[in-house]
Amino acid sequence: MTYDVVIRGGTVVDGSGLGSFRADVGVADGCIAVVGRIDERGRREIDAEGHVVTPGFIDGHTHMDAQVFWDASGSSSCWHGVTSAVMGNCGFTLAPVRRDARALVVRNLERAEDMDPAALAAGIDWSFETFPQYLDAVDGLAKGINFAANIGHSALRTWAMGERAFEQEADEEDLSLMRAQLAESIGAGAIGFTTSRSEHHETSDDRPVASRLASWDEVVQLVGVMGALGTGIFEGADAGMSSPDAELRQQALARMQDLSAGSGVPITFGMVATRGSGYLLDFLDEAAAAGARVFAQTHCRGISVLLSLKTKLPFDLLPAWAELRARPVEEQLRVLGDPAQRVPYVEAAVNAEYEKWTGVGAQARPPDFEGIRVYRHGLPPNPSVADVARQQGLHPAEAMIDLCVASGGDQLFIQPSRYPQDDEVLLRALRHARAVMTFSDSGAHLSQIADSSIHTHLLGYWVRDRQEFTLEEAVRMITLAPALAWGFHDRGLLRPGLAADLNVFDPETVGPAVPTLVDDLPGGGRRLEQRSEGFLATLVNGDVTIAGGEPTGVTPGRLIRKRPA
Repeated sequence: MTYDVVIRGGTVVDGSGLGSFRADVGVADGCIAVVGRIDERGRREIDAEGHVVTPGFIDGHTHMDAQVFWDASGSSSCWHGVTSAVMGNCGFTLAPVRRDARALVVRNLERAEDMDPAALAAGIDWSFETFPQYLDAVDGLAKGINFAANIGHSALRTWAMGERAFEQEADEEDLSLMRAQLAESIGAGAIGFTTSRSEHHETSDDRPVASRLASWDEVVQLVGVMGALGTGIFEGADAGMSSPDAELRQQALARMQDLSAGSGVPITFGMVATRGSGYLLDFLDEAAAAGARVFAQTHCRGISVLLSLKTKLPFDLLPAWAELRARPVEEQLRVLGDPAQRVPYVEAAVNAEYEKWTGVGAQARPPDFEGIRVYRHGLPPNPSVADVARQQGLHPAEAMIDLCVASGGDQLFIQPSRYPQDDEVLLRALRHARAVMTFSDSGAHLSQIADSSIHTHLLGYWVRDRQEFTLEEAVRMITLAPALAWGFHDRGLLRPGLAADLNVFDPETVGPAVPTLVDDLPGGGRRLEQRSEGFLATLVNGDVTIAGGEPTGVTPGRLIRKRPA
């Protein structure tokens, strides 16, 4: 047999969770052909001695819906072994969209998902209106990784209702339009339907995104469309699920359980593993016992916002800093680096009361200098700003300013979530049979969050450094587990006949690198890029897309369409 690629002499961790073993892997015609001893030479040979060979990683929660039009590589996900990504989460998609009302779609995206309107305008070929047309457009793009797409509730509402989508509930005519478009979209291969009812999702003009105006009956009717078709997954959560009021919380959980059990549609929602959130894991088991299919999407390190002089700082809240922050970065650095000129800004930062934060999304907020970390290493530990200040005998605000100046504005700081992760709850979630480690938000919050690296964080921190999981367990968590959850029947395992989405990496060095700021968005916009360490190669559908940490330029990715039975 002739092999396109032979990966020779590696340790196969096949995604099943079973023990690893030494073997060669032969790839032909985009699929895994042989796992075992291979005597024949391949057209391309990869020496995997000292490395592990795994299935490609799957990310079930991204927002790459726009980025896919201007970034064929699928970065930063591609640097971290992700070979398949599900986009269109939280109700945010580019379609359906009326040709004369694209601004309504952008309104849903630009603040809630921190997407640059200029990049959306310059980077997208708006050749589509319906969601099936959007799928066709994505299908025709060059792609370095595979994508599956949900249809989003906010876009569906604005397509059906126009400006009213931000003001009122839908009437029967609106619902009829939405049901029909959703059915067409699922029939064309959309993997599911998503919504958001989160108070953190607001528009750029300080209103709730369109999906938050929907009644629960509207949600039930739309999910019922997928139930009638016998396919599709629903991503979203009732906002009351995290209510401090136990009665309201129980009502919300019961609605979610009844929705899945009554429709037969699997439901998934994002879970931040904070202290006290373990009841959500109990709910997963209770729902299953009642005939519902519900699974949680978990993180593996807590959702943190990255700060820098070139993006956002806590000092942005201070009126005394407003004029300085409006100047070019080079001028800010000159002023803050001058002993005389910096005095009023240091004094303002040191003595500030920080009263202006609104608490929405990833906006700048009052600093906790003991919690804000100086991003020096891809994996923990990283020192806090307060640690650095104590070493230098300075106030933490001044130490933070000095770090910005010394790095030319490039130094990043890790600002923990308002909802700090609890390791005990997190480990319970990561081990739970009805939870999947995913939830990177890749493609959104481009200048604020760099969570495309959660897969390499899991491998480097929780497997190698903390030894909470075996490598076999962790690989299953990011390959077979999400493949089963989202119904990817031909991916997630390293088995002959399945798609040749593969990773080859060194388990002793794999991990995330420190992110960098790059100005490569359409129109010159800025984003965070985060690469990785330890990868020898990544293959997508049998082609080598990353070799030695560098892209090869090939784009074998596909649109994964889910069809009704």
